[in-house]
Amino acid sequence: MAGRRRKNTGAPTGEGTAEAVLPADLELQDLYGAFAAHGLDDEDLDDAAVLVPPVKLPAERELAEQAKAVPMFGYALALARWAAPHRAVDEFGDLVEADRVPAARLLGLAPAEGEGEVPEEAEVEALRAWSLACDLDLVELGTTAEGEHVAVPGPDLEPAEQGDPETVLELWLTAAGIVRELAVEADSVPEGPEGEAERAGAGEEAEEDEDGLSEVEEARDEAAELLDEALQVLYETTAFAEPGNETVPLGVLAALLVVPEGEEPSEELLGDITDVMVALDPMLGDLAELGLLEYRPIDPELFDEEDGEEPAVVGEEPLDEEESARFGLVRLTPLGQYGIRQWLLEDGYDAPLVGDLARGNAAELLRGVCESANVLPEEELRVWTADREPVAAARELLAAARGTDGYGPLRRMLCVSALNLLGPQAEPAVREVIDDPELGGAARAWLTSQGATDVPVPDRAMALWTVVDTFAAQLLDNGGDAELLRELITDLPVNGDPAGWFGELWRVDHPYTADVLEAIGELHPDRALAKEARKAAFKARSRN
Repeated sequence: MAGRRRKNTGAPTGEGTAEAVLPADLELQDLYGAFAAHGLDDEDLDDAAVLVPPVKLPAERELAEQAKAVPMFGYALALARWAAPHRAVDEFGDLVEADRVPAARLLGLAPAEGEGEVPEEAEVEALRAWSLACDLDLVELGTTAEGEHVAVPGPDLEPAEQGDPETVLELWLTAAGIVRELAVEADSVPEGPEGEAERAGAGEEAEEDEDGLSEVEEARDEAAELLDEALQVLYETTAFAEPGNETVPLGVLAALLVVPEGEEPSEELLGDITDVMVALDPMLGDLAELGLLEYRPIDPELFDEEDGEEPAVVGEEPLDEEESARFGLVRLTPLGQYGIRQWLLEDGYDAPLVGDLARGNAAELLRGVCESANVLPEEELRVWTADREPVAAARELLAAARGTDGYGPLRRMLCVSALNLLGPQAEPAVREVIDDPELGGAARAWLTSQGATDVPVPDRAMALWTVVDTFAAQLLDNGGDAELLRELITDLPVNGDPAGWFGELWRVDHPYTADVLEAIGELHPDRALAKEARKAAFKARSRN
């Protein structure tokens, strides 16, 4: 899949956090607040557009069961088994005329023999399922010594029927890729001009054919790009959405592909949104057949022109939930997440799973979260702490949090978040480090937050070092949450003597002392205090 480059290139208006979600019912300008969670400015967003968020996926065995439950995939398996030991086919590998009705009845697409006629649509569906079985090599085609064309079950049929996850998912992914390509092909056939005069001459006909092929190829590329972008938006939306909020109105999906971030849709853009919706509608419907997504298509009556009226256009006026649903609803399934992730991996993108960073020890966990751009820290910490013995886990985390390297403050902040997940049972391990020069301040604050009343007040040196470390962690965490930094600044214990307090702070032996003082100087609303912070930052820089 190509890296997505949608038109939403402006930064979100609000400051995001790692807890930002993308439920489908949010306003457009809020849907991509997750970019703020990476601390990205306008210049970074074009590169950030190809960052792939981590997703949660069921176990492969569960995904394989879901794949086998997809009707079209199940039909292909059933017909492949029906072909045993061999079955006659025509020269193109299709079912012979005499077998089409029995195939439709076998799949439950038509009444049993003697209970009614078999509709033509049932035969067509059976032929489509047979074609898929051939494409997946669930049946293999050959010719007998007598020249008869036959099909026999392929080697993957038995493990697929037995539910072998690797075999099933590989077959399903191949099927999804085939349907994806067919969906694009079907959407890229241009309509010829009406009333065009017939061309004369072989040269003109050849030129017309060449132009037609070029037009088809261009339309195909555009359709493929549009579908890829839509699927990646759905992938991101599902990754950040709260459970139950993964469904996206088709109009919102189209708007995310058309409307520049922070802008209100103009009348022209509303027309573009409608065009995108109409283009995506059949392609999404095709993908729904393979279980890649759940889709409620556009109600065709909405686009009927009656009595000279213009067709309905999304966004012209507010719609209630039911009316909005008539414009289409789409939800990526776990199978869809799996499939899109595999396509992204094949194209060389880093497409992580939630919990990937939680497989190692505490040091590997904290380092991985600090160094990864596309990560949900809270989720990784939750996976790592789950089912671990609290005291042992806390000791391991605290040991990994030490250090004066560039990521040290962020590791200690993440450690505290993990301790919160472990809960009060981690207290014995935390009490062991209350005198540690790097961990003591945070440890005492955590114990107090847990309700402990016997926690000693840290000495002056530990208190000042912890202030710098806490601010440094916020600066490192996704570029700094300005709102949270302002709250921390407001609570600074200056005690009416900014010159004296900052005179102590700039002497703190911490690698981020000068950076913290500069941030205070930039953000503090009190001009006199901000000036003292900037002076202290200069002294800290000069000392180094």
